Amino acid sequence: MTAGPASGRAADRARTIFFGSGAFAVPMLDAVAEHPRLHLVAVVTAPDRPAGRSKALTPTPVAVRARELGVAILQPAKVHAAEAVAEVAALRPDLGVLADYGQIVPRSLLDLPPRGILNVHPSLLPRHRGATPIPATIAAGDTEAGVSIIRMDEGIDTGPIVASRRWPLDGTERGPDLEARAAAEGAALLQVTIAEWLDGSVAAREQGTHGATVTRPFRRADARLDPSRSARELERQVRANASWPGTFIETPLGRVAVLEASVAEPRPGDRPGAVVEHEGRLALATSEGRLVIDAAQREGRRAVTGEEFLRGQRQLVGSFAR
Repeated sequence: MTAGPASGRAADRARTIFFGSGAFAVPMLDAVAEHPRLHLVAVVTAPDRPAGRSKALTPTPVAVRARELGVAILQPAKVHAAEAVAEVAALRPDLGVLADYGQIVPRSLLDLPPRGILNVHPSLLPRHRGATPIPATIAAGDTEAGVSIIRMDEGIDTGPIVASRRWPLDGTERGPDLEARAAAEGAALLQVTIAEWLDGSVAAREQGTHGATVTRPFRRADARLDPSRSARELERQVRANASWPGTFIETPLGRVAVLEASVAEPRPGDRPGAVVEHEGRLALATSEGRLVIDAAQREGRRAVTGEEFLRGQRQLVGSFAR
């Protein structure tokens, strides 16, 4: 079944399988579906999972888009299972494209398409390999971001680089915004790279290990703001974790989610962990500077500005975050 406005007979186009699950992957799916050199034969995505308070089974963003495009969908619980591999093999793919899939693709699948599987990864590899490259880019204070297209191997984002694209950061980016930019840039780069890859006019180059870093999936504990770190680091953490898991401090009034923050110079007598008043807002004294709380939310309450939060929680001034 062919999706999108791709032109030409299906027999003249590369039979392509797309692997993806998250929202980042949706623009890449569209790029594959629309590409005139590709015949999208199926989408492999994660199974529907319970979500929300109702725990209703919810499809992945990629599954939703694939159904809109009218593309066949495969949802194996374990993509390395023999039956899943056989199902993909039966489709006789010439090429695979992967983005934000969420499972390790086994060698048995990597070797199926003669043109390999291309992975669109939102970082400048080998920097920020792994599960959380976009938050890592912000949290590290990188001055530029990028996307890389690699030919997948059995490692975690270690395959040879086919193409990349970079752009500068101004130090105010939040996780969701940078992800949206990376998705758009990745889809545009994929559109150009596919034709070059199929024609053999672009060669993959080995990444090497110089400058390589590895990220990991977030845990809920990663949301805690640790005052033993600098205010600058914590401000980047607030922006990096904006989608999930967020950021918080534990106070005598319970957990306070820090939604927006800025950095200020320390004042005499500041002790790391102290909650202080700063120009009409609360701030967390850290090992280096103050983290000013510009927007916050107590559990079970609505989000408010920093000024509103101070007016309602003035008793926190002088307390210590845990």
